Amino acid sequence: MPRSNALPKSSTERADELFRQALQLHQQAHLEQAGRIYEQILREMPDHSDALHLLGVISYQTQDYRRASDLIGQAIAISPSNAAYYSNMGLVLHWSGNFDGAIASYDKAIALMPAYAEAWFNRGNSLQKLDRLDEAVVSYDQAISLRPTYAEAWSNRGFVLRRLLKSDAAIASCDRAIAINPVYADAWANRGNALIGLERYDEAIASYDKAISFRPEYTEVWINRGNALQELKAFEAAIASYDRSIALDPSNAEAWLNRGNALKALNRPEAAIGSYDKAISLRPGYVEAWFNQANVLLGLRQWDAAVDRYDKVISLKPEYAEAHSDRGIALYELKQPEAAIVSYERAISLKPGHAEAYANRGVVLSDIKEFDAALACYEKALSIKPDGDYWSGEYLHLKMMICDWAGFDQLLTRVVTKIGNHERASTPFPVLSMTSSLSATKQAALSYVEDRYPKQLKSLDIPKSSGHGRIRIGYCSADFHDHATMYLMAELFEKHDRSKFETFAFSFGPDRKEDSMRKRGVAAFDHFIDVRAMSDKEVALMSRELEIDIAVDLKGFTENARTGIFSYRAAPIQVNYLGYPGTMGAEYMDYLIADHTLVPQHSRQFYTEKLVYLPYTYQVNDANRQVADRGFTREELGLPTTGFVFCCFNNNYKITPETFDCWMRILQRVEGSVLWLLEDNPQALGNLRREAAKRGVDAVRLVFARRMPLAEHLARHRSADLFLDTLPYNAHTTASDALWTGLPVLTLAGESFAGRVAASLLNAIELPELVTFTRQGYEAMAIELATDPEKLAVISRKLEKNRLSAALFDSSLFTRHIEAAYELMYQRYHLDLPPDHIDVKP
Repeated sequence: MPRSNALPKSSTERADELFRQALQLHQQAHLEQAGRIYEQILREMPDHSDALHLLGVISYQTQDYRRASDLIGQAIAISPSNAAYYSNMGLVLHWSGNFDGAIASYDKAIALMPAYAEAWFNRGNSLQKLDRLDEAVVSYDQAISLRPTYAEAWSNRGFVLRRLLKSDAAIASCDRAIAINPVYADAWANRGNALIGLERYDEAIASYDKAISFRPEYTEVWINRGNALQELKAFEAAIASYDRSIALDPSNAEAWLNRGNALKALNRPEAAIGSYDKAISLRPGYVEAWFNQANVLLGLRQWDAAVDRYDKVISLKPEYAEAHSDRGIALYELKQPEAAIVSYERAISLKPGHAEAYANRGVVLSDIKEFDAALACYEKALSIKPDGDYWSGEYLHLKMMICDWAGFDQLLTRVVTKIGNHERASTPFPVLSMTSSLSATKQAALSYVEDRYPKQLKSLDIPKSSGHGRIRIGYCSADFHDHATMYLMAELFEKHDRSKFETFAFSFGPDRKEDSMRKRGVAAFDHFIDVRAMSDKEVALMSRELEIDIAVDLKGFTENARTGIFSYRAAPIQVNYLGYPGTMGAEYMDYLIADHTLVPQHSRQFYTEKLVYLPYTYQVNDANRQVADRGFTREELGLPTTGFVFCCFNNNYKITPETFDCWMRILQRVEGSVLWLLEDNPQALGNLRREAAKRGVDAVRLVFARRMPLAEHLARHRSADLFLDTLPYNAHTTASDALWTGLPVLTLAGESFAGRVAASLLNAIELPELVTFTRQGYEAMAIELATDPEKLAVISRKLEKNRLSAALFDSSLFTRHIEAAYELMYQRYHLDLPPDHIDVKP
């Protein structure tokens, strides 16, 4: 056999040939085959630094960072002057989470090769992870100066600039990346993020769409796109975007969280809770998911469950001030005011600038009648956040509750001006006692409903021929107990014509089983349903299932109201009656029951509901109210033995400085007279006495009556001579109380519904001479009646005669009229006619 003339390859030549093969396979991403050849080389040449290095790179690529670090470290030990080794060691350390070590390694690479663009770029990435953002930008700038077409560096630079809140510069940087590489998905994504920072959401979505077109599986972009859609209130589209992300990666907890947020915004609380549950199952320590779920439970009135979730949040993140604050809200609803205050105080200690915690603490302190501390809380909240929703009005109302009129005119002007500017200056109820302005009371209601109780479900059709034969009326209230509403309405509930009407009570107030008025209410209704534990939506759906024809809201915007029930359209016909004296500003409230005195035709524009005009008066009364036989002496009541007694048993917050000025002028003109007022709280008593003295009236001429059982309270009216009404918020039940006991009521009619109620009552009892229309006329009439005993006696005799004969206390007549109104509403609905003004004839 002939012998070859070829010389045998040296081990070095063989290693070089194998290395070239391995490198080619490596570059073609055949990592396993390349790795085997690198290992073969190292068996023959253990000190082959390039093989060690690239075998380490394969370990890095397969996320075996410990082995990668060991192999590249060996390569560096053999060839300590190779910049690439240090650069790739930096990558290994970066992805191992050792960012400081990575930066040190990049620095060594750059020291060996200052023009090493990749090392500068990767150094910037590690600096970014350490939040050393300005330094990261410098590193990216170095990379770009070395390689102006470095698209990745331009893109990451834009990402960091966005984090530095330099969104315009970030967009410009991303645009440079895109100009270099138009199909670079990361650059489009970073551009979208920067546009979010500028609140240019439509443009952000367009950028995200570009990114997705180049990388459809880009889960983070689908999430960010959903977030942008949420900012545009396109919640359904946002959910679709989150669903795409979840389809790509079902284990992405962030997508589930944000999906829950969108569902919450769509008022789909049960679905939102499900999404949060999924996020929590994927990431049990996900604070935001626990917190947002707690907030949804709060909205569902599931107070105990909400507290449980807030406790979980706090266990995960004890310094989370917002969780402590919102936990306080739930505890307050659970009637645990002291615990609520502790939660608010913890929130404030963690975050001294937490305005909401101060305001919420003020609510609780006010409720437990610690008014001075409550005022201090509101003042602090407003100093931190002057435009906090509704706080200006609540603050002024709180001051009015204790008759603290310091700065009253300025505060009132501020509130009314902000309301006129469509700002959320006050919840609707306090506005009634602040101003007679119909436009202000309407706008306050509109703003509040739009914010808190927007329409939720479409209107409900019912069969035009009712299968149950009678009109089903659902009365909704928290006050089916010892409360002014029941004092007025109990007899109506008892006298409804059961051949025509089937009555339902939806009670969401306290269940005081031993309360006589509660017992009377339960007995009066065909169906009495306790719905305290149900959400607004659940109550509305129950009402629908029961085929309620007309749902009557007896609360409006007063304490413990459940306006949300009506936002879900509890019945095809929804009526605002009695509890709230004004428009609710809600498109889903079809009718407001009134009378021609309350709402003259020229005032209709200030009511969103259609007006139902009852003859005589809108206010029902119970002619069975008992007046105690007990005869009080003046001395027992703290009144002087002689002298004229003016009285006003309205709540103290209805007393404005202007009304008080009138009263003091009246006292000054009627020698020996006194003014007998309800003592709501000690602060009001002290403030009113000081205000009297400031006006030159001896404070002893103000006498204060403490609260007592109703029958005795009615009996003590006999010790007064004339009831002086308030404006802009008249006496309502209080006026009926006075008239029922034979005490004349002098009123000043205003412009608003709340300011014309006493006039309505006086007209219904045929005493229009006690209705005045100017401050001067009001004062003059009060003085005349106090100084002309015969004139007052004539009026008193007329009142006593009319009390049992006029319409005001004829509950049977009233029942016929309101039932006629219900029938007319029902007929219009069955004729496919929209709600319209209804005038019930006597």
